[in-house]
Amino acid sequence: MGEFYALASALCFAISNVMVMRGAPRGAADNGAFLSLLLTAAISALVWLALGLRQGFPPVPLNGVLWLAGAGVFTAFIGRVFLYASIQHLGAMRASAVKRLNPFFAVLLGMFVLGESVSGRAGWGVLLIVVSFAVLVHTQLHGGAQPGAIPAGAWRKLLNLGYMYGPVSALGYALGYLMRKSGLQETPDPFFGAMVGTLVGAMLFVVAGCFSESYRLAVQGTFRRANPWLYAAGVAASFGQIFYFVALNVSPMSRVALITSMEVFITIALSLAFFGERLSARVAIAALLGFAGTMLLVGS
Repeated sequence: MGEFYALASALCFAISNVMVMRGAPRGAADNGAFLSLLLTAAISALVWLALGLRQGFPPVPLNGVLWLAGAGVFTAFIGRVFLYASIQHLGAMRASAVKRLNPFFAVLLGMFVLGESVSGRAGWGVLLIVVSFAVLVHTQLHGGAQPGAIPAGAWRKLLNLGYMYGPVSALGYALGYLMRKSGLQETPDPFFGAMVGTLVGAMLFVVAGCFSESYRLAVQGTFRRANPWLYAAGVAASFGQIFYFVALNVSPMSRVALITSMEVFITIALSLAFFGERLSARVAIAALLGFAGTMLLVGS
């Protein structure tokens, strides 16, 4: 049953990816990140209340809340906001391929923060993930140029297209998951954790709006006009996270991680089938390399 929930999670996240691309084309003031945080907070709060009223609420120590709030800074704010920016600038397929950097940073944090060792298989997995990202960057830098030549202004174009957003998002998620693990040890309720984290992320988004026009416009746009594509993206992302938590409760983490890594291929299929996004050979190679690297990591 856990495999079903993991696959449902991958499908929901893939749907969210393509809905963001459709509802927030490049240059749009609002890419749906703030709306997504609000929807996830609301849905996780409803599930937490429903389960708590039925089964009883677990204790909520202050240490657990602080860990979960810290995790929200990195997952809900840095991770999700930069993920949505990456999708908006790169398109769903490329951003989904870049998202394979998540396990790469998780391994690095495990090594340098937790003192974990990396086996030979895991090392090859990390290498494949790095190569997959390098393939995407190389494609962008050399697009339309002669072999071996980097066109003028390519580095600026690279940054504008969001290749810096994906790694920042992946690092944010990896750091946040590390803190969330500590929080859930104190407060073993993933729905409460999701609610706290996304509420913290939403509050930080509003605070950022006091200093940044882009964040302010995004917050205002959320309440001034309803974008059905972004609402669909937010709901899908929320259920993707919920299904992911449920899968972890009934199946080993390695199996769940392996199945949910299929998200990149589901995203590609949806983008091709419904939105006519073109799939280049190099993006396909990058997706396969990232998936293979993830398999090696979770199987080590």
